[in-house]
This record gives sequence, C-alpha cells and structure tokens, in this order.
Amino acid sequence: MGSLEVWSLIKQGWRRKPEQEDKVRRLISNLPYEDLRRKYQPNRQYANNSIKTTKYTVWSFIPMNLFEQFHRFANVYFVVIAMLNFVPIVNAFEPGVALIPICVILILTAIKDAWEDFRRYQADKQLNNMPCSIYSRKEKDFVSKCWKDVRVGDFVKVVCNEVIPADILLLHSSDPNGVCHIETANLDGETNLKQRQIVRGFDGSFQPEYFSSIIYCEKPSNNLNRFKGYLDKPDKKKIGFGKENLLLRGCTVRNTDEAAGIVVYAGHETKAMLNNKGPRYKRSKLERKVNTDVLFCVALLFIMCLIGALGYFIWLETFPDIPPFVPPDSNNNYISPALSGFYMFFTMVILLQVLIPISLYVSIELIKVGQIFFITNDIDLYDEETDSRIQCRALNITEDLGQIKYIFSDKTGTLTENKMVFRRCSVMGIEYCHRENALRLGAQCETISDDEDIVFQKPKVPSRLQYRQKKGISSLRRSQSARTHMGARYQSEVFTITNEVAFSSPLETDVAPDRRLLRVTCDEKTQIQEWCRVSHCNGSASFMDFFLALAICNTVVVSTAMLPRQRDVKEEEAEDYSDSGSNNPSRRNSSASHHSEEERGTVSDPNGLCYEAESPDEAALVYAAKAYGFTLLARAPDRVTVRLPQGAVLSFEVLDTLAFDSTRKRMSVVVRHPITREVVIYTKGADSAIMELLDCHENQAEENKRKKIASKTQRHLDLYASAGLRTLCIAKKVLSEQAYDDWASIRQEAESTIDNREELLMETAVHLETNLTLLGATGIEDRLQDDVPATIAALREAGIQVWVLTGDKNETAVNIAYSCRLFNQGDMVFTLNTDSREQCESILDCTLGEVRRYTAPSQSWSFQSIVGAVMPTESTGPTFGLVIEGRTLSMVFEAHLQMKLLELARHCRSVLCCRVTPLQKSAVVKLVRNKLKVMTLSIGDGANDVNMIQTADIGIGISGQEGMQAVMASDFAITHFKHLKKLLLVHGHWCYSRLAKMVIYFFYKNVMYVNLLFWYQFYCGFSGTAMIDYWLMIFFNLFFTSTPPIMFGIMDRDISAETLLGLPELYKTGQNSEAIPAFQNFQLVFISQTYQGSDIDIFTFGTPMNTVSLFTILLHLAIEIKSWTAIHWGFMVGSVLLYFIVALIFSAICINCNPPSNPYWIMENQMADPVFYLVCIITTVVNRLSHTGSRGTGAYPVTQGVRPEGEGTHPGQDASPSQGTPSGTRTADPLKSRTRSNPLRHRAPRIQYTSKCLNEPQPF
Repeated sequence: MGSLEVWSLIKQGWRRKPEQEDKVRRLISNLPYEDLRRKYQPNRQYANNSIKTTKYTVWSFIPMNLFEQFHRFANVYFVVIAMLNFVPIVNAFEPGVALIPICVILILTAIKDAWEDFRRYQADKQLNNMPCSIYSRKEKDFVSKCWKDVRVGDFVKVVCNEVIPADILLLHSSDPNGVCHIETANLDGETNLKQRQIVRGFDGSFQPEYFSSIIYCEKPSNNLNRFKGYLDKPDKKKIGFGKENLLLRGCTVRNTDEAAGIVVYAGHETKAMLNNKGPRYKRSKLERKVNTDVLFCVALLFIMCLIGALGYFIWLETFPDIPPFVPPDSNNNYISPALSGFYMFFTMVILLQVLIPISLYVSIELIKVGQIFFITNDIDLYDEETDSRIQCRALNITEDLGQIKYIFSDKTGTLTENKMVFRRCSVMGIEYCHRENALRLGAQCETISDDEDIVFQKPKVPSRLQYRQKKGISSLRRSQSARTHMGARYQSEVFTITNEVAFSSPLETDVAPDRRLLRVTCDEKTQIQEWCRVSHCNGSASFMDFFLALAICNTVVVSTAMLPRQRDVKEEEAEDYSDSGSNNPSRRNSSASHHSEEERGTVSDPNGLCYEAESPDEAALVYAAKAYGFTLLARAPDRVTVRLPQGAVLSFEVLDTLAFDSTRKRMSVVVRHPITREVVIYTKGADSAIMELLDCHENQAEENKRKKIASKTQRHLDLYASAGLRTLCIAKKVLSEQAYDDWASIRQEAESTIDNREELLMETAVHLETNLTLLGATGIEDRLQDDVPATIAALREAGIQVWVLTGDKNETAVNIAYSCRLFNQGDMVFTLNTDSREQCESILDCTLGEVRRYTAPSQSWSFQSIVGAVMPTESTGPTFGLVIEGRTLSMVFEAHLQMKLLELARHCRSVLCCRVTPLQKSAVVKLVRNKLKVMTLSIGDGANDVNMIQTADIGIGISGQEGMQAVMASDFAITHFKHLKKLLLVHGHWCYSRLAKMVIYFFYKNVMYVNLLFWYQFYCGFSGTAMIDYWLMIFFNLFFTSTPPIMFGIMDRDISAETLLGLPELYKTGQNSEAIPAFQNFQLVFISQTYQGSDIDIFTFGTPMNTVSLFTILLHLAIEIKSWTAIHWGFMVGSVLLYFIVALIFSAICINCNPPSNPYWIMENQMADPVFYLVCIITTVVNRLSHTGSRGTGAYPVTQGVRPEGEGTHPGQDASPSQGTPSGTRTADPLKSRTRSNPLRHRAPRIQYTSKCLNEPQPF
C-alpha cells in the first residue's frame, strides 16, 4: 500500500459529520490501519475493552478514601475535636490520645474498603485476560488475543459455548439460515435461547478484509432492548439493523458453531457494563433519624458546654483575687474570668466529645451485614426446586422491612405462577370449552393430593442430589402435569424433573384437545386442496388459519433432541448416578439448575421437539396448536415450517415480524403462503386492540355475519375474563402484492433511520394492522401461587394495605382478586371506569360520600392495654374495595384528583388497578409514598415492573418465568410471593426492633458516660477535669462497650418467629415506630459519701465510677436481651474481663504517662479493697432500681410482649415457622373459590400476659 493511499485512508478515518457527532456513533473497520499507531486509528476516541471497576489506585487510595470517609459528619466532627485538643489553652488531655478514636475508625474503614477494592481488581484482571479471536490482516485469519486487546472496529469471532467479549454487530454465522443462538442468562437471567440474525446483505462467504461499509449507530445506552443504526455501503445503499443483529457482551453462544462480526461497543460502553451498577445503596428511614439524633446530641453538647463555661466564669467570680491554682499565660499575664469561661467552652467540647457515638455508623454496617447473613440463610425462604435463596441486593435498608404500610404488587407471575395453561378457545363464534382438558387437570390434582402423604414421608435429600431413575420416569412426568398444591419443594425430595427451558413443564405442554374441534380440524374437507381452493375466511378454512396463527405468530425458538442446547463438557458436574451409562447425546448440566438435557428435552416434547419461548403465553399457544396437529417444526429469520394434521409440511416465508409492544398491545407476522403465494398477516393481541381494527365488508350479508361472529366472540371473551382466564384475539389479513411492496419500502426506510426510528416503525405497524378479519379468541389460565390468600390475609392483619397493579382487563383481575382473597364476597367494591374528567370527579365525589356514611373503624385487631389483654375490635359496617382502570387513572392524574383518590383508597381495605401501564404503576407508587408519607414496598417479576420496583422505598423482585429484569432492579429477590410473609412479619420485625434498640442503646451509653463527666464538674469547679484516665476513657466506648450491642443487634429475638407469624398484629409496632421512644432523663447515683473525708487521689475516686458505669451499661443491655445464647454470654463476660485486664496492665505499666496525676497501681489497689466491690455492687443495683422504677410509672411508651399459650404457638397449631398460618387452597375453577369467609376473622387465639411482659424495660 502506497503512502498516498495510506494518507487518504487516514483522512477518511478522521472525516466526521459535526452535526451528527452528538447523536450517532460513526465507525469503520480497523483492518486498513492495523500497522498504524493508536493516534492514527479512526476509532481511537472510543473506549477500549479493558474493564476497570476499582475505585482506587496505589497512589490515590489514601486521599480518595479519606475524602469519602469525611463525607460523614461524625468523622469530620472528631477530627476537628482532635485538632482543637492541640491548642494548649483549651486542651483537655494529651493531644495524641485524642487522635486514637478517629484514627482507629478511619483505619478499620480503610482496611475494609481496600480489601473490597482488591477483590474487584482481581476480578477485573481475570476478565481482561480471557482469550478471544480477533481478525488480523497480516495473518489473514483470526488470532488469539485477550479481551483487553479488543477495540471498536475489530472483527471478532466467537464459537459455541464461548462468552461474547464485546457488543458485536453480527455479520457472519455458520448456521445456514444466518442465525446465531445466544443465552442471556449472565445478562438478564433468562435461560431460554434468543435468536440473533446477520445483517441483511451478508452471507456465509463474509470476508473481513473486504468490508468497506461505514457503520452509523446510536451512542451507548443501558437499554438492553434498544439498538438501532444502519450500514452505509460504498454504493450509497443503506441497510438498517436493530437489536436482533447485536450480540451483547456477557452472553454465551449456543447451538452455533461460530459467528463473527464487528465490535460497535467495547469495555465500559457495552450495554452489560452500563447496566452493571453493583449493589444498590439507599438511605433507610432509621438512618435518616439517626442523623437527626446526632444533630440533637450536638445541640445537647453545646448546652452542656455552655453550662460548663458559665459555671467556670461564675466560680472564678466568687474569688476576690486570682485563685492560686490559676496559672498565668506565657507572658506572665492572667486571663480574665470572662475569657477563661470562653476558653473553657472549647475545653468542655473536648472533654465531652464522647457524647457523639463515633463507632455508631460502623456498628450499624456490621449489624446489617449480620442481619443479611441470617436472612439469606433462612431455610423457609429457600426454594429447593430452583436451588435458590433470597437475595439481599441492597445492604443498608433491612430495618425498613419492619415499617411497611403499603404493598404494591403485580399480578401475573407475582400472585400467579405465570405458567399458562390452555383452557378454552372460540373459533368463528363457536366456543369450545375443552371439557376433556379440564377433567384431565382435575384428575391430576386428585392424583397429587393422594400422593401427598407418601411424598412427605420420604427422607429429605440435598437439592442438588437428584435421583434419576429410567424406569417409570415417563409416568412420573405425566403425573407432574397436575397442580402442585403441596409445593414443588417436597416433590423434589423424591424426584426432581426440572426443566431448563422456560415454560416447558408438563402442566403447560400437555393439552387435551376438544373432541368437537378435533373432528373439524381432521375432517376430510379441510385437506390442503380444499383449503387452498377457498381463498377467503369461510368455514373450515378459518379453523386452519386459526391454528396456523397460533403456531407461527410468535418468536418461539425450535430445537430438537438431536440438536440440543450445546454446552461445554467442562460445565458438567460429575454426578451421573444411575444413568451415567446413558449414551443419549442430549444430556447436559445447566449452571443454573444442574439438570440434564435429556430430561429437559423429554419433558418438553416426547417427539423430540423443544420449544423455547420468551413469554409463557406464546408457549401455551404453540403447544395448543400442536395438540391439534399443527406442529411448529422449525423457525429461521426468513422462514417458519409447520406440519399439518394430515402430515403435510408447509414452509412459510417470513417477510416481516412486528413485535409486541405495550402501546399497540399486539404482535403480527407477515408471511407468504407457500401454495397460494398470497401475503398473509397473522395478528394476535388484546381484545381491546383487535376488535376496533376489524374490517367492514361491502357485502351487507357478509358484514352481518362478521358482526355476529365478533359479537359472539366478545361474549366468549367476557366469559373467559370472568373465569379469571387471560384472553387473546386472533385475526388475519390478506394483502395484495402491490400494497405489500409499497409498505415494505416505507418499512425499510424507517429501519434505516436513527432519529425517530421507533416512532416511524410504530406508524408502519399501525398502518399495516388495519381491516383485520377475526379468526377467534383463546382463554389461558394462570394459576395462583401457593399460599397467596393466606399471605395477603396475614399482611392485612399486620396493618399493611395491599394494592394490585396489573395490565390485565377488569374481569380477569377482579376474579383473581377474589381468588387470592384481596376482595371478599362481603366487601362493597367500587369500580371507577370512565373516560371523562367531569364524570371521573363526579364519581369520586359520590363514592366518597357513600363511604363517609360508614364512619366505623376498619376491621382489624387492635392492641389495647386494658387489664393486660388484647381486645379484638370489629366494625359493624361494610368493608370497601376499589377497582380503577388505567384510563380512569389517567383522568385522575390529568384532572388533579389525586388527593380525592387517596382519601377514597384509605377507606378501602384493598385497591385493584387494571389495564395500567408501567409508567402508571410507578406514578401510583410515587403518589402514595410522597403524599401519605408512608413506607412503601413494590413486588413484581417482569420488566414492566421495574419502574414500580425502583420507585418504592423497598423493591422486591421475583425470580420467576419472565427473566431477571425485576430482580436486577430490586433491593431483595425472592422466588415466591408467600416468602413475603416471613420476610416482613418476622425478619422485618426483628431487623427493625434490633437495630432501633441498638441505636438507642448507643446513645444511652454515650449520654450516660458523658453525664458522669458533666456532673463531676460541679465537684471540681467546672475546671474541665476528668476523674478517669484519658486512655481508659477512650477505650471505654471504643472497645469495652462496643461489641455486646453489635451482637445484640444481630442475634436478639424479642419475639419468636412462631408468635410473629401467628399474630401478625405485632408488626404494627414497627409501623408506628414504637421501638424508638424519645430521650428520657438519665439518672446517675453517686455514692461519693463513701470516700468523704478520705485522702484518696482523683483516679482512685474515678475508677469505681468508671467500673460502675461499665456494669450499669452492660446490665441495661442484659435486660434488653430477650433471647440469650452462648455468644451473648461470651461477649458480655468478655467485655468485663477485657476491661479489668486492660485496666490492670495499664495501671501496672503507666508509671509516669499522665503527670502530675498518674494511674500507677490504682486498679490493683482498688481490687484489693473490699469497699471497691461494695461500691460497685450497691451503686449498680441502686441505679438500675431507680431507672426501672421511673419507667414503671407508665410515663414512657412500653412495648407489650405477647406470648401465646402453649410454648409460643396457637392451640392445635404446629410450631414450624412455615406452618404458622393455614395455607390457602386453590380450585380448578376460579369462580368456585369465592367464599363468603372473611380472611381477617380467624379464630382468636388464647393469649395471656405476664407482669414481666408488661413491665419489660425499654431503652432509657
């Protein structure tokens, strides 16, 4: 290559379009510039692929870490105090001693931060040095390099089972259809395979050195579902591409030998890194209150120092002359009493600095880590079926779990299983109830219930240890298609047949066809010849189109037993057991569930086909079509193959796919019929989106027929919705060739744009999806999870109001609300459904007027301190429920009627919002949180719940059937809704109670110790003198009394788990902040008369006081501890021993460390004097009696302890935490689950109170 040519290439690489620089990214191939230095590279301004997640370097660690630590007010405060102690005129003790507490805290925090950063450095190093294949112009082939060497513009090749090193635009695939299968589990947690296809215009003969196109794409963003751009070819032709052409960093290639493409984003600009935000950090409500209390302590310190300064001034004024004990300054001049009082103010600040708890923040962090450890290791929150435990992603809001007042829940996948079961369908206005399918499911339910006792008797085995028996395995799989009322956790103790493929359990795949409909589809008149002869939707042809739409209008990926999801042999674990000799090539282990591919393939389809869907609805419809003989055989980006009931195979050319979105609420696939060569559009979506797009026929008779079909179908849809089924409408449209060509040209132009690309694509989709012909409708059942009714009832008894926010239609959502006992049959339910602002306001006013007529208190259990008993109070009026639709909710926000809605909602026991969008979900949560000033919790399982989860004070994600988007955005992650009961009622109560009492105890011991020094000033003329040695004073709060409260905050249990689950009302103490009483008076009893008239020195006088303070503080904590363990005893006794050991050693070696008063041999002499023990015992007892007596007057808030009769359980109730409340039952027909029982009217347990419970001491 000549120098002129190189120079022209360099100029081409530097060429930019300034007007588009801020909007798009422009890149070209790096191959022509391979030999040039980096500054001459065309893509040099983009980030390389090296990852650095560390916060510090060797040189920046100390200044940056100190800068971060000084963001805390307490650290800055103690540094200022330490520096103030270096001023000679105001210092209270040795300057070096004042630096010890803050230095210890800073060093410990720095060590923790350094260790965490070092671990990040090791992880970055391992990741950056992973191997990959980059194309080299010199070698004319792909060469092995490290991930950190990848740059934007490089051509990278990935092979099967290899992790993708950067975001790559796919240009080549070894698959003949030009697709590449990837697994995104590392990115979003979804285990089902995704298809990515090469950019149009590229085939299998792609050669990187001949690539000369310029790539324009959007700037890096964290949106995983958005990517747009186009290739500008040398002939000025533009080829658009999108997210279906992008391989994301962190994903794994599956079922594809090799794929190659050009890197568009690298390193920190990849979508995976932009979404990697690490642990979530929030400020809890208790932490905000602690900051307020610290400011209160500062104000208290100011008052105490001001009193000391004024007292010193007044005391000096009582002397007629200058006292002999006041030394002159360096110039031999005496300071006036006023100025001395001013200096004494700062001396008192130094002396009383321990009023601010310097180790409180560190102790809180340690306690929260310990609390998270016990939460994540709770066996009741462990799901054995998926081998997953609860995840705590936010490390500093555990105590907020005990203060929740409002819960906002999604429905599908959160309250329900999100395992869609095909139940009914309507074709051409004829309803097919699939009675055989209902009977099959009912029989399977009975089979499961009959086998429960046998299953429960089996010994428990570890979750990863699975028995795999070939004999009888098919019958076992067949029986597993029943509902698992008893929970999959116990089933897996016998056999574990878990599927790696989402939505492929036998419950979802086994469909018993309706006999009438089966006869229609298998009739001789529906042969291909008859179907092709009838070009329009008439008679049997519509039935064929209906099932074809079910089979091909989706994005389901098809694989077979002969082509399993390939994985590396290294990923398999050595646990073959009884089938280790099997030669089935489809067996493999999954890193997520560790189950074999043989089991997965067999469960999915005994004929060898395996369907991997992105949503459970698609999987249910595909399996329903297959049950009637319309089997989806293969899918490629441009072709889909279906086998008909008669055995014929049709291969449809896929012209375009219009993906589902929440705005259109439908999806469509444009195909060319293989025989008639017609362009056919198959559409499925919500009834509200399809019914309004139906065609109006010119023939009046035909139009009346279609209207009659649409009317019957609408009645069937209403019937399905009232039965709690999810409904979908199926439609088609035949498009002329000319109309399709015109639309395709507009569509291609929209795909090749970057600005307003989504809006243009939306317009083209809406333009095409018009004048549809209705084919039919489907009803799919989504069943309730285990124990959902019991969980909601318990949460309501705990004073928590539950709202359900769902996108389903009104009838479906209301039916589920009754099934899960969100509503009861006796409730008066108001439904708000209007499009008019005036009507919306009028309905709200009328409803509020109706509600205000019933002014009785809400049904609940309330604690009343009447003769030591709990009295249940119930209202005589009705209870209310509220149902509001999304469009009405929009009117509420637009017309500024939020406060009226909130007033109405506060009178309702539950609120159900239907047809709401993700943005409306977050708006509702934000409205309640900000206007009512309450603690809120949102729980969901899908990507549409992310906004709601992030808006609430606490977000909980359910790792269910819809991937891990909700989990990744949440603070806590659970596997089932029922786990929310113990997480809040037990762990939430414990975490809040422990931490609140620990914080108060910290302030208590600091204020008590400061009072000891403060009241002594009245004995020493406010001279700023301390009767305790400075070293022991510093060690007192730093070491002697720091560890017992930490263990108290981690391990104490004021009430047992069984009692908390049996009496959910106890949760209300956290909601009302009853565990945090206000500051009370501190009493300190001095028995100074013991040493009156003696000649003891100041340290001999102060040592008993210091010892009594230790005993009193630890005794106070001992009274607060409700559940003693060996660990508690060890730390309590260890603190006392540590105090005496340190004091004895210090007194023995400190000969001249604090002149003129030295603590030499003070402690030894004290321990040899019996009076010392007498003083310590009497003073401690008198102090505690005085303190307990002041609290027994009832002047301060007291938390009543509750202990049910019979060792902490209800009569006749098992003591197991997991069986604290009766589990809810589910029936085959949701309509039959509406009983007139009130979930709050349980049998009242026999409860007794003891005097100890009523007089249980609280902090202060």
